[in-house]
Amino acid sequence: MTILAETFRLLGDPSRLKILLSCMPGPISVGEIAEKIDLSLSLVSHHLRLLRGARLVKGERQAKQIFYEIADEHVRQVLHDMATHISEDHAEE
Repeated sequence: MTILAETFRLLGDPSRLKILLSCMPGPISVGEIAEKIDLSLSLVSHHLRLLRGARLVKGERQAKQIFYEIADEHVRQVLHDMATHISEDHAEE
């Protein structure tokens, strides 16, 4: 339970969530992520280290850059399902 709670805590940070969503389409460099979400390289790297530690993203070194992507289909599906849930019309409530 503690690991699950920690994972949701990590997902609760808007910057980390933006980073994860940036990784959804496929591998992306740290620099591209930083530019896309308007954060510094060092801050993006810090967040990626936490996300990698939680096994939410994985990185692959190509020459001098590391490209990050969603760790696996489970993580991708959770993000997709939550985005779908949020965008559903809740007019019935």
